Amino acid sequence: MKPAHKRMSRMIGYCLTLGTADAWSGFSLVAARRLSETERAALAFSALNSLELDHAEMTAAASIGSAGTPLPPFLGGMEDARFWASYASRSELKAYALACFNAMPASDQAAFFQYISAKEVAA
Repeated sequence: MKPAHKRMSRMIGYCLTLGTADAWSGFSLVAARRLSETERAALAFSALNSLELDHAEMTAAASIGSAGTPLPPFLGGMEDARFWASYASRSELKAYALACFNAMPASDQAAFFQYISAKEVAA
């Protein structure tokens, strides 16, 4: 076993024993110095896969950030919507887009469909 891996194994043990936010924050710092990016990604991937889907999504969102619920529009709405969308995760964008589309009257749905059909969509 590589010395860096042995030290990281001990570090995980210390963090599990202490169980504090400070201990896990320290783990992140040590892992960044002692493990490669590929090793850290594999560790994160494995840890997220050990969780239920909802818990994994919440954990990943807390780590990398997400937009959360959109705020009510201040003036107009399109500028606020674009700002929120620039921070939203992919799952947030898909959920709100579908919910908004479904809430539109049929005439607005048709107009929206015509608008997106005219746009060139990247596959």
